[in-house]
Amino acid sequence: MTTRIPLTSEELTELVDGLAGLPYGGERVDQRAHALQTAWLARDAGADDELVVAAALHDIGRARPVRTEHPGLPHELAGAAFARRRLSERVAWVIAQHVPAKRYLVATDPAYHAQLSPVSVASLKVQGGPMDEREAAEFAAHPMAADAVALRRWDDAAKDPDGPLLPMPALLAAHARCIAARGV
Repeated sequence: MTTRIPLTSEELTELVDGLAGLPYGGERVDQRAHALQTAWLARDAGADDELVVAAALHDIGRARPVRTEHPGLPHELAGAAFARRRLSERVAWVIAQHVPAKRYLVATDPAYHAQLSPVSVASLKVQGGPMDEREAAEFAAHPMAADAVALRRWDDAAKDPDGPLLPMPALLAAHARCIAARGV
């Protein structure tokens, strides 16, 4: 069992603000805007607080402190390791699965591939391409698969330089409610 050290509001703010100016693989937004836009899309879709926090932090494995703590891991696994220790198992699982969710959607939704940005299409090849039938069935059978798929769709849509961003006070409030709900 992982000993959880709750992420403070100050640490969350520093992590998100530390993403400012960090390129997002050739997309037209930086990592901070992408994170807060993904979180805004999650909240706009009616996601619960834990999923909003996961949406904001789904790429946190690219943040310097997390990369330093988990060198050599793909960003989704580094982010999941960080979230497992500092947030919750659900947030960790969804973060870990946002890349497999892309592979799942390409394999199961014929219209999905056409919606991907050129950068995302290129990264799909590196990530293993579409899942095969067995992989897709295993992924879909997980009780949190729908959360990972929802996050993936918000992730794909959060690349608009003029798109709305979840304000930091709203993210901090969602995070505080998560902590309160866990009784930490």
